[in-house]
Amino acid sequence: MSKNKKINFTKKNISKKIEFKTGLSNLYINEIIDDFIDIIKNTTKQEKLNIKNFGVFKIIKKKERLGRNPKNKKIYKIAARKSLSFIISKKFNDEINKF
Repeated sequence: MSKNKKINFTKKNISKKIEFKTGLSNLYINEIIDDFIDIIKNTTKQEKLNIKNFGVFKIIKKKERLGRNPKNKKIYKIAARKSLSFIISKKFNDEINKF
């Protein structure tokens, strides 16, 4: 049996891969990555962000509800909150499932 090992992919990993492929400086690549993340953050706060052939980021509003700690059975109130959702595009999903 093989276990699926979780891989943590950091901005540092991304910048190293881009640096290897393009030859651009690491500082320049880090600025681009930070700008891209800022665009995603700022756009999703206002509306949903659709990146063609990749997916859609959107904000989901969750209502207040009651939750329970399974260990001690205590009931807690979970506050209303916003959560970020990502829905993968069909084309990208098809590419992933080819392997």
